[in-house]
Amino acid sequence: MDIEKLLKQLKQELVTLLGDKYKEFKPEIQKDITAFLDSSKEKLERWTLLLASSSITEEEFSWLLKSQQDLIALKALQGAGLSKIKLNNIKNAIILTIFKTVLLSI
Repeated sequence: MDIEKLLKQLKQELVTLLGDKYKEFKPEIQKDITAFLDSSKEKLERWTLLLASSSITEEEFSWLLKSQQDLIALKALQGAGLSKIKLNNIKNAIILTIFKTVLLSI
């Protein structure tokens, strides 16, 4: 499995997901997404390999991804005054997108 290719695909999908809705913050969102993926790269790679080898279940993988939710810093959107509820919904959408993308890549 090519983790670099997967991370590139994740970045594109996440920037598209958020960039379409928050066009005025797209460059900042791109930085936030890149920072999150860079900081989570090692864990994502390990968990993806465990999932691919059936060492963990999809539910366990999902739980592990959710444990990273607090690391997603959406500074641009926080600065724009989005509520915590809206930010949490966006973070959930990010985690769900990562989950689906990884499942499709296996």
